[in-house]
Amino acid sequence: MAGRIRDEDVAYVREHAPIDEIVGDYVQLKNAGGGQKKGLCPFHDEKSPSFHVTPSRGFFHCFGCQTGGDVISFVMKIEHLAFSETVERLAQRIGFELRYEEGDRPSGTTGGQRTRLIEAHRHAAAFYQEALNAAGPAQVGRAFLSERGFDQQTSLTFMVGYSPDEWDALTKFLKGKGFTNEELINGGLAKEGQRGLIDRFRNRLMWPIKDISGDIVGFGARKLSSDESDTGPKYLNSPETPIYKKNQVLYGLDMAKKEIAKTRQAVVVEGYTDVMAAHVAGVTTAVATCGTAFGEEHIRTLRRLLMDDDAFRGEVIFTFDGDAAGQKAALRAFTEDQKFVTQTFVAIEKEGLDPCELRQKRGDAAVRELIANRIPLFEFAIRSTLSNYNLTAAEGRVEALKVAAPLVAQIRDRSLRPEYTRSLAGWLGMEIESVRAAVATSVPKVGRKYASDPAPSDASLENPAPKRLQRPDPGDPVASLEREVVKTILQTPQNSPSWRDLEASDFFHEIYRALFIRLHQVEGAEDLTATVEAIRGAGDDDSIEIASLATELAVEPMRTSDTSGTRYGESLSYRLREVGVSRRIEEQKSELQRVNPLEEAGRYQQLFTDLVQMEAVRRQLRDIALGEVNRG
Repeated sequence: MAGRIRDEDVAYVREHAPIDEIVGDYVQLKNAGGGQKKGLCPFHDEKSPSFHVTPSRGFFHCFGCQTGGDVISFVMKIEHLAFSETVERLAQRIGFELRYEEGDRPSGTTGGQRTRLIEAHRHAAAFYQEALNAAGPAQVGRAFLSERGFDQQTSLTFMVGYSPDEWDALTKFLKGKGFTNEELINGGLAKEGQRGLIDRFRNRLMWPIKDISGDIVGFGARKLSSDESDTGPKYLNSPETPIYKKNQVLYGLDMAKKEIAKTRQAVVVEGYTDVMAAHVAGVTTAVATCGTAFGEEHIRTLRRLLMDDDAFRGEVIFTFDGDAAGQKAALRAFTEDQKFVTQTFVAIEKEGLDPCELRQKRGDAAVRELIANRIPLFEFAIRSTLSNYNLTAAEGRVEALKVAAPLVAQIRDRSLRPEYTRSLAGWLGMEIESVRAAVATSVPKVGRKYASDPAPSDASLENPAPKRLQRPDPGDPVASLEREVVKTILQTPQNSPSWRDLEASDFFHEIYRALFIRLHQVEGAEDLTATVEAIRGAGDDDSIEIASLATELAVEPMRTSDTSGTRYGESLSYRLREVGVSRRIEEQKSELQRVNPLEEAGRYQQLFTDLVQMEAVRRQLRDIALGEVNRG
């Protein structure tokens, strides 16, 4: 059995594996000054980038969730690998041959489980590619690609292959390479048949599915046989395996990620041939889900590449078939869209053609034009709903309003709701007052869907429960920051002069904002005990809750070795102000999104100028905050 990797080899890999390049496979990094790079943390959801990488030192750290370490720990955490598997993967990337305490690994046993399964998929992809070029049944697969306008070079670029119409062709091939039955089953490449192990895929066109770093983790397959006795599904994907999680993978992302980061645009299509057609046509930001709906994990992946907190012009464009199923998919995307900060659009071809069909019929330019003519997703979702009603009749308009008003009410960005309320009134041909009233009535029904929405305030509700200050989720990075700020003020008020530059509006969470206001009110109390008692003695409904929080924070350790709290407090204050500016930037982006740059050029330019200025202030505050941390 192979032994432990030599310590000096581990040290070599750690030193020579470029952490910024490796992190860059998962996160778009920007220069942050001082030799640092920053991006959105891949380990928790955030809107402002707090994830920093220092290439010269080989370390990363997130100031939001406090996760940090070296290049090995980053890959271990993000890929869920064991230590030895991670070192082996990084060594392979930099072309370094590892040595082991008890000698080299025997042939056929290289690497841990992930490494073995990745290697098996690499061999399988090569096998399928070779089979596609062979004479015989594979001709059907080549004809399929040719009929859709894909030449041999395109097939090679996307590594398209063919699974032979045999029971165990791939199984025999991989077992000849030293892979075990267990590995083939675990990898989803084979399955148990009545007479032993057989191939999972037979007589199908094969598309290798790669993760964001370019490793093949699964396959998508299309049935080629027209034989009615073949009852298998038209499309078949690899099952969930230790290396393939379909809700985390986007087909084509390994090829599109650089252009997505560069152009701040991601185009989400529905199939493998649609991705191929879009890329060939020049839309090189196209990706697709792999046999599952577009969901939260996909959103997180794209957000890290788009860095959509900073890029107010960033776009996510969904393309769907024009049929009922496509419209249903678009409406489903409507509910997911609000997890993006970027602008989200829909591009649907009028005749119901998907990008592959559109390219076949009208050429590359038509695909590019389809993307260029996208419309806002909110508008599409609402107008698609209205299309189901007869708007020429009063009854139809009333029924349509009943269904469409809740959609407007669901828009999380409240500053967008009035604009879409006016648009809805125009689309329906109804008075704005009637539509506004319908939307307002719908808000309490859906408002609780979002944590940021207030509880219903309908005066007709009997005996409403008294409102209390709520403790925010401790895992919320903004709440964590606000907690640390008020804790530092509470414990070291004399050494935290910059806290006096803070305003109550800089706090997002009400309970921390309330405590901050009370600390201002009782400034000058003799000691910590007197401060807490003064807060408790205010006599209003919230005093007990606020005093309880103050007591809790008074004994909670500060997360710093700077016991005086001076530099630490300075850094926290500037960081909190920066977060507050970021919130105002987000509101400004929403307003800018609603302005037509051609019809309202002056207003658009003023909003754009203000946004640039706020961005400059935000960067300045962030640089000062980080300077205080580094100096401390």
